[in-house]
Amino acid sequence: MLIDEVMTAAEAAKRWHVGVSTIRQACTGYKGGPPRFSREETRQSGSTWLVTVAGMERLYGPAGGKK
Repeated sequence: MLIDEVMTAAEAAKRWHVGVSTIRQACTGYKGGPPRFSREETRQSGSTWLVTVAGMERLYGPAGGKK
């Protein structure tokens, strides 16, 4: 189901065992750098960042594992 392919940054942080701030920085860019996620992999809804499973797997490998 499509809705299962999208989660909040907090949900992704828990599933992939990385910090929420790490994911937010990947969404926005860090110290003037470009975002690590593509426009198809993330978007902001209000103050909440949403990310796709595909984007998380591309950057961090399988959920709960090491890349």
